[in-house]
Amino acid sequence: MLRRDFLRSAAALASLPSLRAAVEKAKPLNLKITGLKTFTVNVGSVNWVFCKVYTNQGLTGLGEGSITSKEATLAAAIMEHERYLMGKDPTEIELHWQAMFRYPRWRGGPILNSAISAVEIALCDILGKALGQPIYRLLGGAARKRIRLYKDVGSTVDAFLKAKEEGYTAAKSGFIRIENELVRPAFAVREAHKRLAEVRKAVGDDFDICIDAHGQLTTVMAVDFCTRIEELRPFFVEEPTQLEDLGELELLRSKTKVPLATGERSFTKYGFADFCSRHLVNIVQPDVCHAGGILEMKKIGTIAETYRIEMAPHNPQSEVSTLASLHVDATTPACTIQEYNPNRTAWVQDLFYGGAVVVKDGHAELPVRVGLGVDLDEKVAAQHPYKPVTRPQNVFSDGGVADH
Repeated sequence: MLRRDFLRSAAALASLPSLRAAVEKAKPLNLKITGLKTFTVNVGSVNWVFCKVYTNQGLTGLGEGSITSKEATLAAAIMEHERYLMGKDPTEIELHWQAMFRYPRWRGGPILNSAISAVEIALCDILGKALGQPIYRLLGGAARKRIRLYKDVGSTVDAFLKAKEEGYTAAKSGFIRIENELVRPAFAVREAHKRLAEVRKAVGDDFDICIDAHGQLTTVMAVDFCTRIEELRPFFVEEPTQLEDLGELELLRSKTKVPLATGERSFTKYGFADFCSRHLVNIVQPDVCHAGGILEMKKIGTIAETYRIEMAPHNPQSEVSTLASLHVDATTPACTIQEYNPNRTAWVQDLFYGGAVVVKDGHAELPVRVGLGVDLDEKVAAQHPYKPVTRPQNVFSDGGVADH
């Protein structure tokens, strides 16, 4: 069956009541998975890792699992799922997620979960294409008319003013100053407070300033920084502590009234349940490429909603990650804002086709194309192969390793 005939046979319904109904609708199409393939694309200081799932009907799905520093390992982990998936129905997404997560026995962590995420996003893409519907319609339909964005920018006044001029109502930067990979705690906190005050004065009271501490603060630095900046009213401070000990986050929560956010390095619903139920943060930040994919991030949003915690998904990756996030955002009441990090490099724009994120007045329009809404140009991807990238190696003055 040709793809055009295949799509025609799955009539474009105005709405679908649930994912289960969508799966039942797709069953008569007799889809079977015939293979997986990964594409690792170097984009300067990072590598993006994509996954394509192929079917017997010529329909393909695209997913992403990009994770810094471990891209080659991730690509291998994605391909480990091929032997399980071969010959199976790609629309049985929940069943396959459970199998990929539970059958290997060794589960969890950034590599295994990012691999599952990439495959799962691709399977959702196939289902949406099969039924002629954007993915979010298969998740219950929209809970909002558009999705608020915050833009990643530099920590200068000009960078924030430019975002405001472009129509955004919020922007984020890492204000903690680390020079030449040397962490000087008192200086870093003092300078961050100074720069934040300058930005607040420039953008005014009604523009939301998001701060990414990036896990770089010690416990003492985190308390010092968050209490200093309270009067500057940041929208949130992201990753002010490490996740190994939630007691550290609980301590900080007791010391400051600044809104706290975390979650980009947490995985699945299980990784979010504890700090949501204990109200340790005001905002959770799952990453669709790492947390488990589209359906898992939807579940995380439901947990957040249960405890009246907001969701602001992490998203420093590509157009694939952004669109996957937007499909969840559209259907999730707890989601109040989405990270947006557009790459305007000409060849990066050529890397994707089929659709792009439509931004108006600092908000993303709801996706309109079937499935995920974007595809990968494999020829462009091949022109920018994987290159090892060295991440910052921060140290304290005595040479001891600092977090990053």
